[in-house]
Amino acid sequence: QVQLVESGGGLVQAGGSLRLSCAASGRTFSSYAMGWFRQAPGKEREFVAAISWSGGNTYYVDSVKGRFTISRDNAKNTVYLRMNSLKPEDTAVYYCAAGPSIVVVTTTPCSGCYWGQGTQVTVSS
Repeated sequence: QVQLVESGGGLVQAGGSLRLSCAASGRTFSSYAMGWFRQAPGKEREFVAAISWSGGNTYYVDSVKGRFTISRDNAKNTVYLRMNSLKPEDTAVYYCAAGPSIVVVTTTPCSGCYWGQGTQVTVSS
């Protein structure tokens, strides 16, 4: 069992930056691949970024490549999403997810994943 709590969301102007954090409970955090997903109003949840259990492999949706960076600190049971050059279309609720493999956490709906409650990111133009 893994419990996830996201933080770091907020309101930012276009071009600005935010860093999201996802703190996990449980002693097996380092065995999970981790992902970030987002859901904008009226839209389906979509994959944003993922990182393997070791941190050695990362994946991104094309729309955030070069702007977002996912990382993890297994000693702190935390995964991060650094978001730079934010755009209004990045506005969404961002969720972190823990899954059994990198294949699972790079695919919506991330079947069998543990989910956090989400954090709102709003980018104004």
